[in-house]
Amino acid sequence: MVKEYRWATLGCGVIAHELARAMEKQGRKLYAVANRTREKAEAFAKEYGIEKVYSRLEDVFEDPAVDVIYISTPHNTHLPFLLQALSHKKHVLCEKAITLNSDELELAMRSARENGVVLAEAMTVYHMPLYRELEQRIRGGELGPLRMIQMNFGSYKEYDMTNRFFNRNLAGGALLDIGVYALSFARWFLSSQPDQVVSQVRLAPTGVDEQAGILLMNPQQEMVTIALSLHAKQPKRGMAAFDRGYLEVYNYPRAEEAVITYTQDGHQEIIRSGSTADALSYEVLDMEHTISTGEDRMRLNYTKDVMDLMTQIRRDWKLTYPEEEFSR
Repeated sequence: MVKEYRWATLGCGVIAHELARAMEKQGRKLYAVANRTREKAEAFAKEYGIEKVYSRLEDVFEDPAVDVIYISTPHNTHLPFLLQALSHKKHVLCEKAITLNSDELELAMRSARENGVVLAEAMTVYHMPLYRELEQRIRGGELGPLRMIQMNFGSYKEYDMTNRFFNRNLAGGALLDIGVYALSFARWFLSSQPDQVVSQVRLAPTGVDEQAGILLMNPQQEMVTIALSLHAKQPKRGMAAFDRGYLEVYNYPRAEEAVITYTQDGHQEIIRSGSTADALSYEVLDMEHTISTGEDRMRLNYTKDVMDLMTQIRRDWKLTYPEEEFSR
């Protein structure tokens, strides 16, 4: 009999609602909810028929009935929650960006190893069936060697410097919020981690990154160009160019369709796989498969590669967050 894992959500924002609905589509329910504001947690529990609401936030870590905790709080709160959850031997799926920097991620990874539990970032790129289909096609060799990846991700956020996108005290900025998607997409297709990184940045009045251009190259000389903005809408477009054709993915990271254009005659092939609406379900199923079998479907190694890149990029920009300054 396959074990049914009991999930708790730490936070009850937009992603937590998606998680609860994903569970319902699987004929299941979240077991518990924890939130700093108990009234919000109670309303969330009532909406989804959740059994447990905690009086104290810390009780979610100490509850022996909880198997997996989904953390969807702001970036700068992730590390303390991760360390508490992992030390209580809870498996953890954490919203992106999983930590602020590589040092924080290494602390969390070490704790996961010491406590024998699974730590993973909720990066939909690594779980959508479309990307796995494309990966198989590429490995089959029909497109030839990879040459270049181009990524665009731009949102238009109003210039409200108190919201989380521009708020330095909430680890705001384009890189951790949307750049993590672009870098994760690129890492999925690259043969290895880039070892050459060049970038430019435009800072918002609060000092966080509002707009950026990033150039990467790995030892195989596969190149990546990334354009990010929080104040200029762009298409969510990812393109990977190979010797014998190029593929385009729109509306990543939760894409369900890609177009391959073949260089020799220009004909196009449409690849469809999975469903955008089921993105959270794919994450949950992959997480549970990893926990139960030990076969890693969560790609924590890619998460680490992306975090290392973001840490280096912010170091080049001399952009830090208060938590990083206090820890020095």
